[in-house]
Amino acid sequence: MRHSPDAARHRRGLAITGLGGLALSFDIPLIRSANGEVWSLLALRSLSTFAVAILAWFVINRVLRRPTALIPGKAGLMAGLFYGINSFTFLLAVFNTSTANVVFILAFTSMFAAILSWIFLKERPSRATLLTMAFMLLGVGVIVADGLESGHFFGDAMAACSAFLLASAITVSRASGRDMALVPLTTAIFPALAALLLLPSDGFSIAEPGYILVNGLVVIPLAFFCLATGPRYLSAPEVGMFYLLETVLAPIWVWIIFSETPTAQTLLGGAILILALVGHSLRQMRHKMAKPQHSCPEQPLAG
Repeated sequence: MRHSPDAARHRRGLAITGLGGLALSFDIPLIRSANGEVWSLLALRSLSTFAVAILAWFVINRVLRRPTALIPGKAGLMAGLFYGINSFTFLLAVFNTSTANVVFILAFTSMFAAILSWIFLKERPSRATLLTMAFMLLGVGVIVADGLESGHFFGDAMAACSAFLLASAITVSRASGRDMALVPLTTAIFPALAALLLLPSDGFSIAEPGYILVNGLVVIPLAFFCLATGPRYLSAPEVGMFYLLETVLAPIWVWIIFSETPTAQTLLGGAILILALVGHSLRQMRHKMAKPQHSCPEQPLAG
């Protein structure tokens, strides 16, 4: 059976974006393992990522002879600013609430992407997508209510900001159609410079810098290179769904390494989020398999 070029592109996008989501699941465990002060971690993590961006740009342009811009135009700069601000809100979330709360709330990225795509790209969500959004709002509400009771509301709010910023960056990338693979890596210089200004008076304070260097030099570049490439092949909401891998796996890694057990209320909210997303994803997969050659104007999470 022959597959259409669109189907091949879609499979390639799924593979690339899936690898990015898997790599991202190791981000929080490595941050926690480094055992450092928040601005020190952000500065070293971001500087390492920026160094990888420059090296990758040199290799792609000079060695492979493939002209590639670090930041492709105004759209690239806008997406980069969203990624850069996300670095702040994400680290603040990690330091001010539990890992489970952070990643479960970040699962809302796909729904934010669906809303933004509806508003700016005119990709209208179907009734099934709207129903999924309602269940996800319920799940996030359960988690945030737990944060209010436990004094973690600020961290939960920062996680919600991160989800919105990531969805905004994905939507801008999708709308532009440009190659944004190096954008989140290059614009890491912005949070790096800001974090350097906020360092403690005695300089960097990181007990195990090796962990954050692995994070900045390998994990984050791989994750965001793949996730920023995804919108060239997939819809913005579908790319956002691959953050679900971090949602599922990161609490498991943290539980194994640090014995940090989520509260019952967080697990309930997370279960609602995951079941809603998985149910919607399975429905979309069945829809694609039933009509493999049909080009539908609606996108995977907006269809």
